[in-house]
Amino acid sequence: MDLFLRRASRGLEALMAVGMLAMVALVFGNVVLRYVFNSGIDVSEELSRWLFIWITFLGAIVAMRERSHLGSGFFIDRLGDAGKKACLVLGYLLMLGACALVLKGSWDQVKINADVTAPSSGLSMAIVYASGLVFGAAALLILAFDLFRLLSGRIAPAELARMRESEEENLA
Repeated sequence: MDLFLRRASRGLEALMAVGMLAMVALVFGNVVLRYVFNSGIDVSEELSRWLFIWITFLGAIVAMRERSHLGSGFFIDRLGDAGKKACLVLGYLLMLGACALVLKGSWDQVKINADVTAPSSGLSMAIVYASGLVFGAAALLILAFDLFRLLSGRIAPAELARMRESEEENLA
């Protein structure tokens, strides 16, 4: 399962890079067309916005998998291994609940907006809200797997403090 999640994370990173490249091409191309040729691509802004939304949600999945979200260990660092484990279990349960709410809310929005078309492209607005579905499902999978590892004793005590204090640690 860990190998699958690692490979899926790398695939998402590649997908995000392609999305970013498409976003840059759309925006840059539209700017050039507007200033040089006095025309433009009507769907450029809309598709760029949608790509940005998708890249954000996909990035959140990758960050969750790599445990790159920022946090503070002010309280947790003062606890022993049992206290850290209890807090981590509670944190996982709260995150699972939040992700379930995101998943349900996104599903409701996909259903509501399935027949609503975007103004420029004419595509279904459900595409935008599907990003929440993908995030919710992936986050639930990642969190459930990590919670299983924690409860089965497959997480080392050093891994119990999951947060990063600053973004500089992500660069190292």
